[in-house]
Amino acid sequence: MKITQQPFGKIGGNEVELYQLTNDNGMSIKITNYGGIVTSLNVPDSAGNIDDIVCGFDDLSSYFSEEYINNAPYFGGIIGRYAARVKDGSFELNDQQYSLATNNAPNHLHGGNVGFDKQIWQAKIIEEVDEIGLSLSLVSVDGDEGYPGNLSVEVQYRLTNTNAFKISYKATTDAATPLSLTNHSYFNLTGFNDDIKGHELQIASNQILLPDETNVPVGPTKVVTGIENFIEQKRLGNSIDQLEFGFEHYYVFDKAYHAKHQVAQVFEPKSGRVMKVVSSEPGMLFYTGHFTSNELKRESGQQYGQYRAMCFETSKYPNGPNISQSPKSVLLPHETYFEETEFHFSW
Repeated sequence: MKITQQPFGKIGGNEVELYQLTNDNGMSIKITNYGGIVTSLNVPDSAGNIDDIVCGFDDLSSYFSEEYINNAPYFGGIIGRYAARVKDGSFELNDQQYSLATNNAPNHLHGGNVGFDKQIWQAKIIEEVDEIGLSLSLVSVDGDEGYPGNLSVEVQYRLTNTNAFKISYKATTDAATPLSLTNHSYFNLTGFNDDIKGHELQIASNQILLPDETNVPVGPTKVVTGIENFIEQKRLGNSIDQLEFGFEHYYVFDKAYHAKHQVAQVFEPKSGRVMKVVSSEPGMLFYTGHFTSNELKRESGQQYGQYRAMCFETSKYPNGPNISQSPKSVLLPHETYFEETEFHFSW
């Protein structure tokens, strides 16, 4: 196993680095300390061919292109302080009303105008016997994007020799604050040789949070059947083709809170690749990229766009600060936030 580091460019005079983690089985992951973005994830298939299976770019400047900024797909970044939407950019905490940026009008999305995916993190290399990785740390000050409390965050990315990509999130605060961290990688197990409709999916949940007319969950859950139910593994395209906007559904897991279990599995028949998702989180926003621009592609020509990749955004409930039954959507000063999500690959 090995880890390498190289310059990735500058932002406002600040150096940005790119790190590559490589295991002994042909898997490699590239991560930049700008936004903690996973820029590349190379995985073998059943024939030994290695393909990049995530949306990302090889040049830092591509994350600042007009098309990317206008589309705002959040490729591969660390999302915070609060993942997904907060209704009307507002919440009440300890009898005080807080207002956040409504960057997805009328709602707040993925931490605001300058979320964690748009900041430079402090990086430290991790080298252990069977794992290599990167520790990324950031301090978000009181009032950042409207959130209360000084927040210290550490995110660790690790690659193992058993072909697991592991992410852990740790945070502390000096004042109560909403917190929900996730990674926004988009996956396509064909290596973008096709769209995602031929993938076979299983999700360990038959319940979703019901959204309002602006696509923000407001509390109730719904038991789903038919095209939205993936308790039994089935072809994704059969369901996508019957939905106007594909999937942007938050599935609530039926497990003890903070118990780390397998929550999803994806199989791609042509490549033979399998990805299992394991998480301690209470649920997952499953998104199939209806709004991803078809103009976006890697510098090599690898084509992105609508239904060409999917996200498994394990996190707290979207709009959690405004949902009474949302588990642990607010971090308190005497607590330590700690969650884990892992992606296990085979081929």
